[in-house]
Amino acid sequence: MRSGEELDGFEGEASSTSMISGASSPYQPTTEPVSQRRGLAGLRCDPDYLRGALGCLKVAQVILALIAFICIETIMECSPCEGLYFFEFVSCSAFVVTGVLLILFSLNLHMRIPQINWNLTDLVNTGLSTFFFFIASIVLAALNHRAGAEIAAVIFGFLATAVYAVNTFLAVRKWRVSVRQQSASDYIRARTESRDADGRPEVQRLDT
Repeated sequence: MRSGEELDGFEGEASSTSMISGASSPYQPTTEPVSQRRGLAGLRCDPDYLRGALGCLKVAQVILALIAFICIETIMECSPCEGLYFFEFVSCSAFVVTGVLLILFSLNLHMRIPQINWNLTDLVNTGLSTFFFFIASIVLAALNHRAGAEIAAVIFGFLATAVYAVNTFLAVRKWRVSVRQQSASDYIRARTESRDADGRPEVQRLDT
């Protein structure tokens, strides 16, 4: 029978061998966080945003822009057609851009891209949509107002203009608040850095 020392030596060699084989094995346990591996699997809808004023306005904008676009697409004949084409472009662009922003805000995807000023982006989108929807509705009402689909498109165009205008007003207020908070945080950071810079010479004198 083997002695105790031989058994201890055998166990030590076995443990070292298992450690070496485990280190060289390609099947290593990953240390990657679960949240990074999931990708888009952890997305959840934000009901607070959808129930809020901005969320409800975004939903209404998407619906009105879609209805206006459908109304203008049902028109088979036009004379002249410039106003109809312009209204079609405005309603389709507003529907696509506002729909994308609605998805980003409702799923909190914009939080993953902090490099973009989303308050300013929303303000620019709502402001431009208000202006172009208003102009397109006036042009369509002046040039094409004979068919029922044209009249319906004009009505929904003005409704979309009103909703976008309200959203623009709220977006301006939200953007101003964010600018004030950013300026306040920058001021506090500058004061903290200046205090740290003033305290460093005293620390150096005490060290000497």
